[in-house]
Amino acid sequence: MENLENSTDCKETASPLNNSGSLLNNTDSRPDGRAMGFVLVHAGAGYHSESKAKEYKHVCKRACQKAVDRLRAGGMALEAVTAALIELEDSPFTNAGTGSNLNLSGEIECDASIMDGKSLNYGAVGALSGIKNPVLVARRLLSETQKGKLSAGRIPPCFLVGKGAEQWAISHGIPACPTEKMTTKFSLSGYKRNKRKMELAEQVEMKRKRQSCEHENDFGCLEPVGDIMVEGEENNSACLDTVGAVVVDREGNVAAAVSSGGLAMKHPGRVGQAAHYGCGCWAENARDISLYSTAVSTSGSGEHLIRTMLARECSTAMQAENTHQALLEAMQNKFISSPFLAGEDCVLGGVIVLRCCTCGEAQRSEDIQAVLVEFLWSHTTESMCVGYMSAQDSKARLWKDQGSSAGPAEKLLVHLSAGCPLSRDSEPRAETLEYEAPGTVCHPAPTERRNCFLH
Repeated sequence: MENLENSTDCKETASPLNNSGSLLNNTDSRPDGRAMGFVLVHAGAGYHSESKAKEYKHVCKRACQKAVDRLRAGGMALEAVTAALIELEDSPFTNAGTGSNLNLSGEIECDASIMDGKSLNYGAVGALSGIKNPVLVARRLLSETQKGKLSAGRIPPCFLVGKGAEQWAISHGIPACPTEKMTTKFSLSGYKRNKRKMELAEQVEMKRKRQSCEHENDFGCLEPVGDIMVEGEENNSACLDTVGAVVVDREGNVAAAVSSGGLAMKHPGRVGQAAHYGCGCWAENARDISLYSTAVSTSGSGEHLIRTMLARECSTAMQAENTHQALLEAMQNKFISSPFLAGEDCVLGGVIVLRCCTCGEAQRSEDIQAVLVEFLWSHTTESMCVGYMSAQDSKARLWKDQGSSAGPAEKLLVHLSAGCPLSRDSEPRAETLEYEAPGTVCHPAPTERRNCFLH
C-alpha cells in the first residue's frame, strides 16, 4: 500500500459542537438507558480500487462509530451526521477534505452541505480552500441562520463560496489549514498523472485538427480522421468518491450531509452538487403522521446531479409504500432517462436513502418509543461503498457494491425499539430485515411492511 501523507499536523479542528448555535442540552439517552438512532454512510459512488477496499470499509466503519457515539451520548441527528462527515473528510483515501482531488491549478477546492430535517435549515460551502473540514463551515452556516437576522436587518448567508467562505469560516473560529497540509502523495500523484494525460490529449487534438485540414475535400467539408487514443486512459468513473451520511436520532429527527473535493482537474471555482440545494443532500421530517421522514445523500458527477436535483427527487419518491420500486423508478426516470440529461452518454450517480416513521404503538403511548427505519442505496457507477449502524449495534455493517450499472436498490428495515438488535452475518442483498424488541425474531419481511410488533 502506498505510504500516504495525512494532514494530521494541521491544527486540530474544533469540535462540531463548539460555536455551532443551538445544541442539545440534555445528554441523556432513553429513559430506560438504551440508546436509539441509526446512521448510514457512503464513501462515494464511482470507482473504488480493490487494493484499497479495506481502507474504504475502515473509514465507513469509523464514521458510523463516530455518529453512533454522538447518538449514545444523547446527541441529535445534526450532531451525529456532522461527526460522521468529519471522519470521512479526514481520511486520505476519500475525495473530501484531506486527500481531495486537485484542480487545474494544483489546489484543493471543496464543496459541502448539510440539512436539518427538523428545522429544514441548510448550510453549504463551495470551492472552499484552506479549511480541513468543509462540513464544519456548512454546519456553522446552518446554525447561524437559526439565530435570525444580522445587524441592519441583513439576512444571514446559508451558502458561501471561495475566498469569502474561507474568510467567514476563520472569522467564526474555524482554523485554517493550507492546501499542502491537505494534499496526500496519492492525490498529488493523481494530479501529475492527469496533467500528463491532458497534455497528451491536447497534442492529439492538435494533430487531429492538422490532419482534418489536410483531408479537406473539394467542397470545403472535412473528411473523418481515424480516432487517436490516449495511452493509459482508464474508464474508472472518474473516481467520483464524494462522501456523505444520513442519520435519524432517538426522537425521529433526520439529517443529511455530503462533502466532496470535486472532479479531478476541474476548473478553479467549479462548484459541484455537494454544495447545491436539493442536489447533494436532503433531509425532511414528516409534517404529518401519514408521511415519512426522509434523508438522502448523493454522489457522482456533479453536473448530472445538479441538473436533476436527484437528492430531492429521491426524497419525494420515498413517500411511496414500495420504496424499493420507488427508488428504482426515481433513478431511471428522474436521472438515467431524465430529459435534463438528454444526449449524455454516461450518467453517473449514486444515492443513499433513509426513511422512517414513528410506529403506531409509539404514537399512542408515551411509554413506548419506537422508530421504524428503512434504508436503501442505488448507483449507476462501477462501485459504491456504504456502512450502517444503529445505536444498539456493537459494530458497523459494511458493504462494497461492485459492478452495478443499472442502479439496483439495496434495502434493509431496522426497527429501533426498546431492545437490542439481533445480529446477522450475511451482507445485505436487496433484502429486508427488521430489528425488534427482546423475545422476537429477526426475519425477512415484505418491502411494503411498516408495522412493528412489540412484545
